[in-house]
Amino acid sequence: MLIYLAIALRVVTKHDNSGEYREETGLKLLSKHSISVGDSIKITTKDAEIAGLLMPRYESASEEYIVIKLKSGYNTGIHVGKIKSITKMLDKDQAVASVRTPAVTAKQNLPKVAFISTGGTIASKIDYRTGGVHAALSADELYASVPELANHASIDPEVLMSEYSENVRPEHWTLMAEKVAEKVTTGRYRGIILSHGTDTMHYTAGALSFALRKLPVPVVLVGAQRSSDRPSSDAALNLLGATIFATESKYAGIFVAMHAGTSDDIIACHVGTRVRKNHTSRRDAFESIDMTPVALVRNNEIKMQQKHPNRLEQRSSDNHFEVNTKFEDRVILLKYYPGFDPMLIEHAINVGYRAIVLEGTGLGHVGRTCFPALKKAVDGGLMVCMTSQCIWGRVRMTVYDTGRDLLDIGVIPLSDMISETATVKAMWALANSKDVEAAKKIMQENLANEISPILSIS
Repeated sequence: MLIYLAIALRVVTKHDNSGEYREETGLKLLSKHSISVGDSIKITTKDAEIAGLLMPRYESASEEYIVIKLKSGYNTGIHVGKIKSITKMLDKDQAVASVRTPAVTAKQNLPKVAFISTGGTIASKIDYRTGGVHAALSADELYASVPELANHASIDPEVLMSEYSENVRPEHWTLMAEKVAEKVTTGRYRGIILSHGTDTMHYTAGALSFALRKLPVPVVLVGAQRSSDRPSSDAALNLLGATIFATESKYAGIFVAMHAGTSDDIIACHVGTRVRKNHTSRRDAFESIDMTPVALVRNNEIKMQQKHPNRLEQRSSDNHFEVNTKFEDRVILLKYYPGFDPMLIEHAINVGYRAIVLEGTGLGHVGRTCFPALKKAVDGGLMVCMTSQCIWGRVRMTVYDTGRDLLDIGVIPLSDMISETATVKAMWALANSKDVEAAKKIMQENLANEISPILSIS
C-alpha cells in the first residue's frame, strides 16, 4: 500500500554539455517547475518520454528516483540523473478530475447489504493527490469503484477499523463479531460483507464461525491479493462475487469469497472453517481443504457446489442466533520439525499458556523427546491438541505406537481440522467454557463444519 510521504529527492543541476540533470539534490528540480505530488507530469530522458502522475516515495526508497504512476496503473521510477526535461501537464486537482470515475446510481428496491470495512485493499481507492490508498467510505465510492454492484445490492458501508491483517488480534475478532451481530439483529440486511486483508483472513473466518453460530444470513469475508490501483487487481471481481453470494445464496453462516483461478471469471465461496491461504500472491490463493467450495459465482450467477448441503445452515428469518464473542489469547500453535526443542513446550507452560495446538507430522506425530514436556503440560492443566502439517487428510493417532502413546498422555486428536482453525477454536473454547475439561469436549465437537464427516464407501 502506498504511503503518504513528502518527496525528498536530491536536488540536481543541469550539466552544461549533456543537457541532462546531474545529481546534487531533487526537491529544487520539482520546486523549480512548481510540481508536487499528484500532478500530471511528462519527463523526457535520452531514451524516452514518460507521462503520468507524480507519486510519493516509499519510506526506504532511494532519494535519487522520481516515481510516476503510468496510465496502465503501474508505477515506474526514473533516476534524476537521466532526466533531460520535466514538464507539468496538469496540477493535482485537474489530474484528479481527469481520472475521476463518473457517479453510479444504484437501482431501486435492491436487497440491502451491510459492508463492514476492517482494512486491506479490497474496498480501497487511490488518492491521486497524495498517491495513498484509503478506504472507500461511502456507498457512492463503492459503486464508483465497482459499478456492477449497483445492479445487485443497496450497499450500506461502515468502516470498523483500518488494520493490516497481520496486526489483527483476538480482540479485533471480538469487535468484528459484535459489529456483525449488531447488523444482523436489525433484520434489515440480506447479507453482510466484511472486507479484510488476506494474510490472516482465514483465521478471522474461523474465529467468526465460532463466535456467531446459527446465523440467519450469510456473512462473507472478502479481500484482494493485488492492490486496487493495479490493472491485475482482483478487488472488483471478488467484491462483486461476494455481493452476489451474500444476496442470493440459500445458505447462512461465515464464508470467504475469492478468485477460484488466475483468470477473471470465477469466484469461489468457501466455508469459513475449511479455507486456507495457500499462496503468497496468486489471485486464487484461497482453497477449501477437504471440502468443495459452497458455490462458484460466474457471469453474475451462482452455481452451488456442495454435495452435502444438509451440513450447512439454511438462510432464515430467525434472528435468535448464538453470539459468544470472547477469545482467550493464551493459546500457542507449535509446528513440529526434526530437531524441535521440547523447551518450547516447557516455555509455553512456564509463561502461562492455557493451550497448545501441535502441528504434527503425517497422521499426527511428534518425536519422543517431546513426550515428557507434553505430559507435564497435560498434567498441569493445559489443553494439548494435535493437527497435521499436511494440507489434506486426517489425524489418525491410533495407527502407530507414537500416536497411541500421545493419546495416552492426553493429547487430543482433531481429525482434519485445519491448524489455523484449531488455534482460533481453542481460543474460543477456553473463553466460553466453564473449565478445561469442557473446552476439550468442545474441541472434538463439529460446531461449524471445522471437522469433515467420514463418508462411508458404498
